[in-house]
Amino acid sequence: QVQLVESGGGLVQAGGSLRLSCAVSGRTIASYSMAWFRQAPGKEREFVAALFRSGHNSYYRDSVKGRFTISRDNAKNTVFLEMNSLKPEETAVYYCAMDGSLILSTLRSADQYDYWGQGTQVTVSS
Repeated sequence: QVQLVESGGGLVQAGGSLRLSCAVSGRTIASYSMAWFRQAPGKEREFVAALFRSGHNSYYRDSVKGRFTISRDNAKNTVFLEMNSLKPEETAVYYCAMDGSLILSTLRSADQYDYWGQGTQVTVSS
């Protein structure tokens, strides 16, 4: 059984930082591309960042470029999302996702991903 468990969310002031973790069991993440999505109340789930299984190619939504960094530790079977200079409008539940056949043209689509975590709440106060 595949499980993705996110952690590291919480309440932070605008301009602050958080580091999210996604611990995976049941699969070796080295064989998968990994991503983070987020969903605010009343809004659709949106792509935040993705990292191909090679570990060399990462992609971000435009609004987080330069502030967020996705990384992976294959030895720990864990993916991270470092978030800096957080903004109130980034308040959302953040989800980790993984896919075994991710391609560039569809990496921003939630439908592409095979496995999902339960999410971790990030609240950015103004």
